[in-house]
Formats: sequence, C-alpha cells, structure tokens
Amino acid sequence: MKILRPFLLGILIAGGFFYFTTWRHSGSSLFHTVSQPTRLEITEAAAPETPDEEEQNNIGVYKKALPSVVNITSRAMAFDFFYGAVPQEGQGSGFVIDKEGRILTNFHVIADAQEIWATLSNKKKYRATVVGTDRAHDLAVIQIKAPELQAATLGDSRRLQVGQTVYAIGNPFGLSGTLTKGLVSSVRQIREPDGSTIDDAIQTDAAINPGNSGGPLLNRQGEVIGINTMIVGQQSAGLGFAIPINTAKAVLDDLVTLGRVRRPALGISTLPIGPELADQLGLAADYGLLIVQVVPGSAADRAGLHGGTERAYISNYPVMVGGDLLVAVDGERIESQQDLAQIMNKHRAGDTVRVTLYRGKRKMEVTVAFGELRERA
Repeated sequence: MKILRPFLLGILIAGGFFYFTTWRHSGSSLFHTVSQPTRLEITEAAAPETPDEEEQNNIGVYKKALPSVVNITSRAMAFDFFYGAVPQEGQGSGFVIDKEGRILTNFHVIADAQEIWATLSNKKKYRATVVGTDRAHDLAVIQIKAPELQAATLGDSRRLQVGQTVYAIGNPFGLSGTLTKGLVSSVRQIREPDGSTIDDAIQTDAAINPGNSGGPLLNRQGEVIGINTMIVGQQSAGLGFAIPINTAKAVLDDLVTLGRVRRPALGISTLPIGPELADQLGLAADYGLLIVQVVPGSAADRAGLHGGTERAYISNYPVMVGGDLLVAVDGERIESQQDLAQIMNKHRAGDTVRVTLYRGKRKMEVTVAFGELRERA
C-alpha cells in the first residue's frame, strides 16, 4: 500500500497538469478535427489584353525593323607582354541597307578586325568583308552574301525636333534584338573619344549600351534616322548619341564605289571675325572668316580667292590681314570655322558652291569647285 501511494500521487499531479493545460481550453473532447484549407480564389482577365495604340506602334516598329538589324562580331589580334598573339573580340550592331547584303555600321565596331561576322535576326551567321570606311564620321560599310535580305528604310534627319519619339534596336551586352524607346533630347555637335566631331548628332535618352554601336535609331514610322554611336560613361545614363542618317547617306556612294570618302577641301587658313576685331581691322562686315592664307594650287587658289598681304598683331599673335572676308557659302551665313566645316560635310570633292565674300569694301560672289582632302596615313 505504501508502494502505491507515490505512484497514485504522480498520476494525480499529471492529471491536474493535463486538465489545466489542455482539457480546460479544448473542451471535453480528446480529439480534434483538422480543417480543410480554403480554395485559392484569383481574379482572371476575361480575355488577353489588347495593346493600346501606342503599344501597337511600338510593336509595329520592332517587327518592321528587326529583320534588317544584325549583330556584328569582330576579331582582332593584340600582343601580350611576351609578344604573343592574343585574339580579342568585339561586338556591335548594324543594319542592312540593300538586298546585295551591304550593312552600315560604325567604323569603331570593325576597326583593325581580321575577321568580321554578321548574325541576322533569324540566327544565321555570315562572314563579312569590308567595303568602305569613313574614320572621320565613324562610319563603315561591310557586306555579306545571304539570300532574301530585308533592307532598312532610311529616313530624313534634317527636321528632327526635341521631344520626338525614337527607338533603338541593337545588341547591348550581347542581348540581340533588344528594343529601347526614348525621345530626341537634343541635336548638337559632339566630340568622339578619338577627337573627331559629329555635327548635328542626335542626343537621346533611349537606353543605349555597349553593343548598340552601329545599330539603327528609328522614328515612329520605323525609318532609320540615326546610327547609334556612343554614350556618356560605361553604361546607359540617358545620354546616348547617334550620327544623323543624312550624314551617312551623303557618303554612301563613295563608300560603296571607292571604299573611302572624297572629302572636300577648300585650301584656306582663316581667322574668325567678330564686331570688335572687324572694327579694329576696318572690315566691311562684323562677322565671317578672314582668309589669312590660300594654299597654292588649291580650290580657293584656282577660284581666285585672296589671302592676307600685310602682317598684323592680334594679342601679340602675328597674322596676315588684307585678304578676302568670307561671309556665306551657297547663301548660308558663315560666322565661325564650325559653320564652314558643317557646310563642307554636306559636300563631296568636285562639288561646286557659290562663295560670298568682301574684298575690301566690295561684296562679291565667286564660284568654287572643291578639291579633295587627302587624309594623312
């Protein structure tokens, strides 16, 4: 009996613990039913979403332009510390401009390349050859042999306005067939890393990244209005630039037929003139370019333009004065050397222009046939 007392006492304590911790809170039943989970209810669209007018235009531009866009891979050889050949690959974009397989891209995409390959939107890959290059404008034409090519439609970049919608298609970071959208942010002159300038470059906030170089910048009609060429920084920051398509169209014939551009040359050295300097020198106009020197045998020399004949000093810098004051070319006012350069970029060697100038106090018009600028090797 004494042995059973501790045992009974333990049962009594355990029973009390069970009552106060479990039985009291769960009711009289020792068993619980497991509730079934409620069925997930979601709201589904009645039908697939229909793109709105803007989205339909985006889709239309992409479908129209994509077949003409190519991914360009170039292979060049560099040399390591021990003069061992090390292959280097670069990537860029381009677009087909005719059914003969010619492709327009940037010069820097294919510069120094020993091998160039172009991959179409259908993933077919072709070996490409260089047709012509224009280092000054960062342009190049390459060519592939492929069937049933679709050429891009080249638009007009002359009347672009800030705020217009533009699209970029290319191969950013190797992601082929990528479309981005933005606006024309500005139209301005820019200087490329190699020091060359692009007049009327199209600035855009459409995302442009490494690999987009050489690809098309398109308007809302899917027409090419620029060639994407550079960004500010290492990746897109809303500051991308494109070469205007009209700059490319002006040199395409030379690139295809000659392999180079017959860049025009006038053969003069000039001094920009402003009101203060014009007053000091007693000039007939308070703007323009004073011709300091005419290169013998040049286009300017053949046309009879006059260089300076008297030595003068401007801020202790010697210059030759007394030459013709150039104020317009084909009716376009010339106020700076940049103005003249922009006009020259619209022409090729052999083109004839009408130059307006002052010789002393007499206003004259002289016809000049441009010579050809010989680039240094």
